[in-house]
Amino acid sequence: MELDRDEHVLLLVLHHIAGDGWSLGPLAADLTRAYAARCRGEEPQWAPLPVQYADYTLWQHELFGEAADGDSLFARQAAYWTRQLAGLPDQLRLPADRPRPAVASHRGGFVRAGLDAELHRGLRELARTHGTSLYMVLQAGLAALLSRLGAGDDVPVGTLTAGRTDAALDDLVGFFVNTLVLRTDTSGDPTFAGLLARVRDTALAGYAHQELPFEYLVEALNPVRSLSHHPLFQVMLVLQNNARAEFAPPGLQVGELETGTTTAKFDLVFSLAERHAEDGSPAGIDAFVQYASDLYDRATVETMVARLVRLLTAAVADPQRPLGRLDLLSAGERRELLPAGEDAAATASVLEAFAAQVAAAPEAVALAAGDVELTYRQLDAWANRFAHSLIARGVAPEQVVAIALPRSVEFVVAVLGVLKTGAAYLPVDPVYPESRIAFMLEDARPSVVVDDPATVAGVSEWPETAPAVAVDARHAAYVIYTSGSTGRPKGVVVGHAGVPAMVAAQVERLGIDAGSRVLQFSSPSFDVSLWDILGALLTGATLVPAPAAEPVAALTDRGLRLTHATVPPSVLAALSPDDVDVPTLVVAGEACPPELVTRWAADRRMINAYGPTETTVVATISEQLSPGSGVPPIGHAVAGLRAYVLDQRLGLVPPGVTGELYLAGPG
Repeated sequence: MELDRDEHVLLLVLHHIAGDGWSLGPLAADLTRAYAARCRGEEPQWAPLPVQYADYTLWQHELFGEAADGDSLFARQAAYWTRQLAGLPDQLRLPADRPRPAVASHRGGFVRAGLDAELHRGLRELARTHGTSLYMVLQAGLAALLSRLGAGDDVPVGTLTAGRTDAALDDLVGFFVNTLVLRTDTSGDPTFAGLLARVRDTALAGYAHQELPFEYLVEALNPVRSLSHHPLFQVMLVLQNNARAEFAPPGLQVGELETGTTTAKFDLVFSLAERHAEDGSPAGIDAFVQYASDLYDRATVETMVARLVRLLTAAVADPQRPLGRLDLLSAGERRELLPAGEDAAATASVLEAFAAQVAAAPEAVALAAGDVELTYRQLDAWANRFAHSLIARGVAPEQVVAIALPRSVEFVVAVLGVLKTGAAYLPVDPVYPESRIAFMLEDARPSVVVDDPATVAGVSEWPETAPAVAVDARHAAYVIYTSGSTGRPKGVVVGHAGVPAMVAAQVERLGIDAGSRVLQFSSPSFDVSLWDILGALLTGATLVPAPAAEPVAALTDRGLRLTHATVPPSVLAALSPDDVDVPTLVVAGEACPPELVTRWAADRRMINAYGPTETTVVATISEQLSPGSGVPPIGHAVAGLRAYVLDQRLGLVPPGVTGELYLAGPG
């Protein structure tokens, strides 16, 4: 193509079946020789080659023998690879920007990056001191990275071999390349040096069996075929060490134009090429990373390359460091994931917070259950009388009082009364199986069991003033038994210290205030009941206990004028959004399906909350859920609590990488 009189572009298209990367060297030399001859008005003259490509194919056939011959090279190599790749993962599970489509589009992009001369020298020296090649060091680094990003400890990576095992083939144009699958075992958190030894052994064995055609290997192993991903491996690593093609016709200044790529055969291809100074010393490594656009955005791949460089730099600095301690995070990421600061010591108890609400609005309605309404002053006085009655029976701080009552006015009074004694309350749902109740009581050994509403109601002779009990924020507030879904139920003792953060989160993220009417829906033995009760009574709102016999009916009772309700997703699944007039719904206790959000979040505020019992009911709260936005997130940590996602070695995982959730804080 002519750009102007003195500038032209030559586009040479070569199908891979006709030539490989090594072929570009002899091809460029032939083109240069031909151009020079034509410039002289001569026909190019070619020296005969020692062999032709047809000779190579016949030689390969003779060398390999027949697959049916058990003693042939073909059969021996097939047996090796069949053993070596048995049980290979069908695909690598890496964090991606999008789910893998059922049919790959093969659209792609690329990222250019580089390793500087200092790192290049370090990698070369690391290879020399451990008796490996530079490629093996790079393969170990890539396998370690992929493992740390969630690929597991069995990491298959594809690579290419030149296939030119005889010098007579060097000047041939043709396709000699073969594909190998090199499997890396990263289990046991080895040091980088230890991993490098594993990679060396696997790679050398693979090179010794490199002639078996990849196409035959796929047929022999017969992996599950899919149009969504490449078989046996999805990530390739290539170190380009071909002689550079020098196309330098006389009288021309020649330069290369980068064409880029918009296709991708694999999920990721890391193609690396060394640069050297004039004296031959390492001058850096150029990286060209091709990626599948079905899965990745450019920024994600750029971050991945940066992590690889960071990991290799750490490995060069200390090859005896375990893989789990090779840092993948930038300083900025670490600051974001590991915020500085200490937890402030909790000083307020539940009782102090409730007393503040009583003082602020004593005649506001605190509790509304059927025909019964109690103001904050009335509820406080009744709870004080009940507390005095318990103290008279010997209840004191750090003891446990079991409350075996259904959702009711008496249950709420009993909870506050027990807290005013300094003891912790153990909620026991009366509808639980007798064996479960017996286990809880035997295990917790409460000093008193309150199992009759009349016990709470018949305290009129006791004083309405608060008992003179010093309740510290570090005192136990309640005991909740886990469901036992993973084994024997366990009693969890929770103090007052985490309650202020829980209530602050309800105010901040749910908008609960003095004008709110909060449904107490959950079973008394489920810690969400505490979330309902204290979320209302410590914010000046009105608590509305659901009927004990039919709690779901409260959700459809418009006369209750509810503003907030926290329910399990399975409850909403059985109801119609048209029948429930509650402006703010919180789902908790179970994973919330996306289709439920689509049904319920269109015309109301819908929030997803998560928290194990050990974190004072709640750990994280989402933003407003949106219909059609996929799997609902569990949100961000509430104030005063920190959430970390850690790997199996308790190290921070990079953003987007799967790990386990760890929680910290006074709750």
